[in-house]
Amino acid sequence: MSLLLGRRELIAGGVGLLLPGAALAAARRLAFQVFRNGAKVGEHEMTFSGDEANQTVSTDVDMVVKIGPVPVYKYKHNAVERWTAGKFASIEATTNGNGKIQKTTARAMPGYVQITGSKGVVRGPADAAPLSHWNQASFGKPLFNQQEAKLLKVTCTKVKPGHWQIRGEAEIDDFYDASGNWLALKGKLEDGSKIEYRRI
Repeated sequence: MSLLLGRRELIAGGVGLLLPGAALAAARRLAFQVFRNGAKVGEHEMTFSGDEANQTVSTDVDMVVKIGPVPVYKYKHNAVERWTAGKFASIEATTNGNGKIQKTTARAMPGYVQITGSKGVVRGPADAAPLSHWNQASFGKPLFNQQEAKLLKVTCTKVKPGHWQIRGEAEIDDFYDASGNWLALKGKLEDGSKIEYRRI
């Protein structure tokens, strides 16, 4: 996401390989309340359709940061990811950060992933995937930012079962339940504020 730009868009960018069958069945919908420095600023919801052969993941993020009663930053992010035979196929994403519209499309091509955004076209590795957090299997692959349409310089480390750290252009910790479903997120934004996702 991009609560204020920079690491923010890395967080909200509401993927990896398909979930195992049991986890997929349990995670037809994932919803989170989003907090910045302990104050609720919005919600992040993902819905899953299809099966393990052809899966679609839809993401909707809606946030408003306020100083007192006055909104100072509004953020909306919508994305549709498609996976075929366990591999990333495509994504279309639209982000509105305080009126600045960014559109990203990415598509798996023979031997590479074509990522297109406002600054042009990036040719990513064949196994590149968008950073969407819901599936920890993506952390072993090259990741790209689905808002800014660029490859990310991050390192993903499995601290222990159900806990991954993402470091580099991001400072994020992702947490998963015993079935592999995304459970929570904690991170730090460029302005030093803390962001947290709490499953609902």
